[in-house]
Amino acid sequence: MTGSLLFEAIMFLAGAIICVSIAKRLGLSSVIGYLLAGVLIGPYVLGFIGEEGQDILHFAEFGVVMMLFLIGLEIEPKNFWNMRKTILGMGGIQVGGTMLLSYLLFYFLGYEWEVALVISMAVALSSTAIAMQTIKEKGLMDTTFGTSAFSILLFQDIIVIFMIGVMPLLSNSNSGTQTDAHSESMSLIESLPLGLQTMAIILSVAVIIALGRYVIVPMLRKVAKTDVRELLIAAAFLIVFGISFIMELVGISPALGAFLGGVVLSNSEFKHELESTLEPFKNLLLGLFFMAVGASINFIVIAKSPLTIGGVLIAIVILKAIVLFITGRVFNLKLDQKLLLTFSLSQIGEFAFVLLSFAFGLNILEQEQMDILLVITALSMGLTPIISIFNERFILPKVGTKESIKRPMDHIAKSQKIILVGFGNFGSTVGRFLRSHGVEATILDQDSNRVDLLRKMGFEVYYGDATRLDLLESAGIAEAKIVIIATNKLSVTKAITKIVNDKYPHIELMIRTKNREDAYELLNLGHENFYRESLDTSLALASDVLHKLGFRKYTLNRQVKNYIKYDETSLRHLAKESRQEKNYIFKVRKELKKQEELLDADFKRGVVDYDNHWDSEHIRKALENSNTKM
Repeated sequence: MTGSLLFEAIMFLAGAIICVSIAKRLGLSSVIGYLLAGVLIGPYVLGFIGEEGQDILHFAEFGVVMMLFLIGLEIEPKNFWNMRKTILGMGGIQVGGTMLLSYLLFYFLGYEWEVALVISMAVALSSTAIAMQTIKEKGLMDTTFGTSAFSILLFQDIIVIFMIGVMPLLSNSNSGTQTDAHSESMSLIESLPLGLQTMAIILSVAVIIALGRYVIVPMLRKVAKTDVRELLIAAAFLIVFGISFIMELVGISPALGAFLGGVVLSNSEFKHELESTLEPFKNLLLGLFFMAVGASINFIVIAKSPLTIGGVLIAIVILKAIVLFITGRVFNLKLDQKLLLTFSLSQIGEFAFVLLSFAFGLNILEQEQMDILLVITALSMGLTPIISIFNERFILPKVGTKESIKRPMDHIAKSQKIILVGFGNFGSTVGRFLRSHGVEATILDQDSNRVDLLRKMGFEVYYGDATRLDLLESAGIAEAKIVIIATNKLSVTKAITKIVNDKYPHIELMIRTKNREDAYELLNLGHENFYRESLDTSLALASDVLHKLGFRKYTLNRQVKNYIKYDETSLRHLAKESRQEKNYIFKVRKELKKQEELLDADFKRGVVDYDNHWDSEHIRKALENSNTKM
């Protein structure tokens, strides 16, 4: 029974639901819940799933495959070029520095130079899955730390392709001497000479790039013409699995193939559709991967060499932390941002499993070395969320918040009646407009580098996490009248609104939203004062287009006001409808038709009526005559 695939699926899902729910109730990251669930149901504790951790990881690699495909989709060549200094600079320093120090460590521990070099490659990589999941959960993607972490992880994801390409050159033995057990995993190129194996790997990358441009995009265009959504979902999975399969045939990680496929498609018109289609599957499969990491922690190997494993694990984490801290210092990150970077990326990543397995298949690593290194990799990933929580709970409040907030905050908190949370592009426009009318606001932002820059520009901006009640109270929320939430992360917005409504219900909340979906959620939570960030801008553009075609400014201004009024009414009608039901589509179409009819009636009424406002013809003529007489 326990060997049944259905039983194992039930155990995975039940473990995830129970352990992640407990972790979130305790205020911990969902990653910890997944890891704990994996440990409990894995072969070394309760024994509900699997027999060997490596097999479990291989089965669960689809989560990483999906995530890296989506990360590849986000990397447009233009954006990559704009970030080249950060990617090459921070990523190069981190990977190069970590490889150098870890190579020296393992070389002096008595390992052969080829083995030490392979291990140093694996150690230099951090976990994209864990780091990006945590960054997105906490809404830190737009901070200096989030950008820096993404740049380093992106560099690692790219450099690992070259690491795999070089690795056959490090093998001292002909690949034909490998055991049968491992030859199955060595793929189609295993019989080739080592130099040709490297060439085959490079050629496979070129094939994927060509397939993306000349096969995949034309195929997606044909699928899109059918207007059948499930076909597009099937096509998305076909792309991910197909590219991954090609890479697996030549002995490269399927995840790397998916990443390359995402990059190839990042400039296509299907980019956003693929992202939205695969996002739900990615999160579920990533959870499966984290559970597999927990299940792969081999307690038998740990029991045989606890001191060796513990010592090497601590040495690697400290070594990586030192390099990351220095990297942040070189790029002038504030202390709190350096600490976040240091504690978030100090683990060994999922690609280490790939590199180590590949090296083992090439007879570079021995079985005992392989077992120990796999356990150390899994343990380092499991420790990361715990170390990050220690940093957030005990170090950052004393180092980051104290440094930027407590000294000046008491003075201004008593005098300002408005608290503005988030001072990016949206929030800074609000703050500047208020200040131009003599209204000052207490401004909070979670990016200390941005805070430091804005202070130099003359803004009173204060660093801190506005989801903490103590921070809001130190910012003077008890005396405030209005809290403006200008962040772009709905989870952060909901956390702040809950705190304010529970503790200070008399305070008026004014909230930025990104789109209609976020507005629906806020409406259903009882919030009325929300502002969709793209609504006014898009209407201003449309209004200007019509004006250039000859429509009057006053008429257009009135129509813009009417459009917003009707759209807000429609939004409230649709908020309680489930977006998954067919009835929702019917009601949307009905609301759109009604809205267009109202706007058409308003426009015809305005044209027929005596519209002598602003730029109407008789005023322009009167002005022209007046100028002529002068």
